[in-house]
Amino acid sequence: MPIAEHWAYFDHAAVAPLTAPAAAAVKQWCEESLRDGDTRWPEWSRRAEATRDAAARLIGADREEIALVPSTTAGITLVSEGLDWQTGDNVVTLADEFPSNAYPWLNLASRGVETRRVATDNGRLDLDKLAAACDARTRIVSVSWVGYATGYRHEVDRIAAIAHEHGALMMLDAIQGLGAFPLDVRQTPIDFLSADGHKWMLGPEGAGIAYIRREHLDRLRPIGVGWHSVVHASDYTRIELDLKRSASRYEGGSQNMVGMLGFGASLELLLALGLENIAASILDITDSACERLQAIGATIISDRQRERRSGIVAFELPGRDSLSVKKHCLKQNVVLSCRAGRLRISPHAYNNEEDLDRLVAALQSFSA
Repeated sequence: MPIAEHWAYFDHAAVAPLTAPAAAAVKQWCEESLRDGDTRWPEWSRRAEATRDAAARLIGADREEIALVPSTTAGITLVSEGLDWQTGDNVVTLADEFPSNAYPWLNLASRGVETRRVATDNGRLDLDKLAAACDARTRIVSVSWVGYATGYRHEVDRIAAIAHEHGALMMLDAIQGLGAFPLDVRQTPIDFLSADGHKWMLGPEGAGIAYIRREHLDRLRPIGVGWHSVVHASDYTRIELDLKRSASRYEGGSQNMVGMLGFGASLELLLALGLENIAASILDITDSACERLQAIGATIISDRQRERRSGIVAFELPGRDSLSVKKHCLKQNVVLSCRAGRLRISPHAYNNEEDLDRLVAALQSFSA
């Protein structure tokens, strides 16, 4: 991670820096496009398909279940706009979801669909309350794997079980967990997943994935249908709506080719390192961060119970304005965020104790 040469970077829950392999893939595409134009397109397409394969391996899916999408919102919208809603149906989600997992459901109100937003306790979800919000008209439960504000890591298997017990589907907004923690969709029975690659998967913005369980491929009405959606995608004179038998039917038109190539390079790096190893490193560095932050008087807001921990740590420095602290840290080459009026760090597996030294020094040098 070249960024580590100059910055103590603790903002992967916002926008991550690129890996060296991703940067090399992007540069290669730029050079090829500059020099050779679209004569290299078949090779780019092959490499983009390798990104689909890597994404499938990352979550234990079949490649036919992976759609390459431009954002988490786009993947969620495939589901929100694709289901055959009836007036009186409802969606169950959480009150503190990131907007990407709220607005696509709220937008269904004009079709007579209710969005039920279950309150949390500072990010902590009471599963009994979630179950109580579901009924016979619940079509889908949509929850983030990891809450963006406090980093609470939800019990995905139990949430999926609650949804299925009520005859509903489950959508997982995985952007704050995928790339940081292992997930096997063969073991965790979610129905849909969406995640952009620019956070924990260390890819460029505008390149992400959606997972659609195979048995649901025909359940969603395809939206944004284009030349790439049909079996005969390269035969532009044959106008027949013969949709692909895979999730790529939902991709519509031209892809963010350069983004997908960079994204694929970072996915290959993560797979080579091993998600279990990455998760262990992230939890170790965040545990250490919590200890050191508390030692300088910070109040840790995030739930740090063993199974609830994530790569996100929200904290407060009593008597200090969080935004001012953030700006001060940036001048010290330390990058962190403010969310909901609190400071938030989100280190990745490459961050180390030296980075924490710089973080603590920057925080201690701030004068209100």
